[in-house]
Amino acid sequence: MGIEKYDIIVIGAGSAGLSVGLTMNTLGFKVLMIAKTDHQIGGECLNDGCVPSKALIHVAKIIRQAKKAEAFGMHLNGKPDLKKATDYITQRQEIIRKHENAAELREQGVSIALGEAKFTGKKEVTVNNIKYKAKNIVIATGSKPRILDLPGIKNVKYYTNNNVFSIENLPVNILFIGGGPIGIELAQAFNSLGTKVTVVQHGNTILEHDDLQVTSVLLQQLQQEGIEIMLNAEVERFTSAETANIKLKDGVIRNINFDAVFVGIGRELPLDSLHLQNAGINIKEGKILSNKYLQTTNKNVYVCGDVVGDLMFSHAAEFHARILVNNFLSPFKKKLNNDHMSWVTFTDPEIATFGLNEKQLQQKKIAYEKLEHSFNADDRAITDQYQFGRMILYISKGNFLKKEKILGGTMVAPNAGEMIQELILANISGLSTQEIFDKIYPYPVASRVNQQLIVKHKQKMISPRLKKLIQIAYKIFN
Repeated sequence: MGIEKYDIIVIGAGSAGLSVGLTMNTLGFKVLMIAKTDHQIGGECLNDGCVPSKALIHVAKIIRQAKKAEAFGMHLNGKPDLKKATDYITQRQEIIRKHENAAELREQGVSIALGEAKFTGKKEVTVNNIKYKAKNIVIATGSKPRILDLPGIKNVKYYTNNNVFSIENLPVNILFIGGGPIGIELAQAFNSLGTKVTVVQHGNTILEHDDLQVTSVLLQQLQQEGIEIMLNAEVERFTSAETANIKLKDGVIRNINFDAVFVGIGRELPLDSLHLQNAGINIKEGKILSNKYLQTTNKNVYVCGDVVGDLMFSHAAEFHARILVNNFLSPFKKKLNNDHMSWVTFTDPEIATFGLNEKQLQQKKIAYEKLEHSFNADDRAITDQYQFGRMILYISKGNFLKKEKILGGTMVAPNAGEMIQELILANISGLSTQEIFDKIYPYPVASRVNQQLIVKHKQKMISPRLKKLIQIAYKIFN
């Protein structure tokens, strides 16, 4: 049998692979997409990540809000049914899976090969002993949870995002190891379902990639809900299937009992099965070497999504895909630049972050001003009980001739991910603070806080001398 030839081959059919493959197919190119199984089409996001976690968070939020109704005379009976929650997760996944499967993709004109891909040449991959060749190949094989290696772990029933969404019995006590986004999101969700949750985090804060001023607000809210969060702590060993030794900052060892453990200590890249050496693709410290164009040491092979080894978000994968498609088709090549990247941790309240943070601004030697705003006096925050909300914005320094640009920022509040979208647009599009200042917001939408911060900033810029000039102008023109 001869080698089957394509314009482009995409290894992996998650957010990254689908974005590249479907776009190139729409543009009329002959595309082959490779996935290990039909079920794995849709990738981590559909099967083990964004979709099931947000479905579970939705269920947990309904339960949490229902409990709050007791303050207004309502009385609740019964307890959450885990089976109904996991069934709901599966139902939501299957709705999306209807258009993310091999048959549907083939219907759209994309060729699909199911099986494990390995490189057998510079522009060649083999799946199930069939060879395929293309001008360009995109590696979009995603990532997997990092495995916890501690004494006694083999005796413990533990979960990662790969299996927690099909959990059959609700544990009485769950020990969460890791205070990153997935761990904190699921810790709050399981706490809402009625499980006693303990989080062990090695650092001095949760969500280490976000600003301490907003993560501390979330931390307090989680603690008020009954979640125990142990900072500057590490699991030393598991002394039995249901007990662990936790080493605290001061060296004290504390024993913790649990029914199950959730491990969220980061991600790693599964690369061995690809046989990258056959295509002249170099690896360093567990990552594929690539340049700012997402091009590997083989000029015809590119990386996209988690496998880039950078920011592991579905929307980052989509961003990478847009760069690749542009560079495949245009002489004007785009480089990877994360200065406008954003992300949301979907807890309640949410934390939303975008653009450059203070450390990055200092490293880049960009002159900036830091604006801070509490929601304590915001009318919508008062009516909806989230006066704890907080917002930080970084803007460029401006004057009468030079506009102040929005460089980055972060917010903690219910629905912060939605409230901050206009600021992300301003950041990407180079809009100034004046555009936010001039916008007419329907009262009392929650996003009015964006304008309140800018108004407060402009008020501080009014010097005594400027006040005098304004008063003179008032007398002259009236």
